[in-house]
Amino acid sequence: MTFLSILLLASGLSFDTFAVSLSCGISLPQIKRVKFLKIVSGFAIFQSGFILLGWLLGYKVLEYVSALDHWIAFSLLAYIGIKMIFDGFKSTETDKPCIDITNNRSLAVVSFATSIDAFAVGISLALISITPDRLFLIWLTVAMVTAAASAVGLKWGRFLGSAAGTRAMILGGIILLSLGLKILIEHLDILS
Repeated sequence: MTFLSILLLASGLSFDTFAVSLSCGISLPQIKRVKFLKIVSGFAIFQSGFILLGWLLGYKVLEYVSALDHWIAFSLLAYIGIKMIFDGFKSTETDKPCIDITNNRSLAVVSFATSIDAFAVGISLALISITPDRLFLIWLTVAMVTAAASAVGLKWGRFLGSAAGTRAMILGGIILLSLGLKILIEHLDILS
């Protein structure tokens, strides 16, 4: 997996975090620096942690599913990507009012909810035999990109408006779906 693929994967995973941060940034008053850092860190820790947990689980079952690993990875990424695309098209600002993510409990719930897809991606990474050293780079990149997406979403929420949140989710879904297709094409050796 190239660094560009890793960066695209991290970006695709962070779009839901960006969308939540953007919508909450629109409605929250000025956030103090400590709370801002808590929110950004919470999203990054959950997202990167779920990648690691998914990889550990996937690595345990790798020997049992190695003949179908590329289909499973494709299916998981395609499902997540398509779900994000549909959610992006059907959601509006009135569908999901923003919650106060400065509250610890709310932040944990939202961080968990936006990180479930990272767990499935982590399983996919194990199924395509990502090594532990490469996983560290993926884990670190996901944490940094997620933190950046959350920070940008919170800071620019008031300026960008609510429409960008759904567009970001759609773009994230397209990226994850594309990565799933790339994995499938590489493992089936279609292009050669």
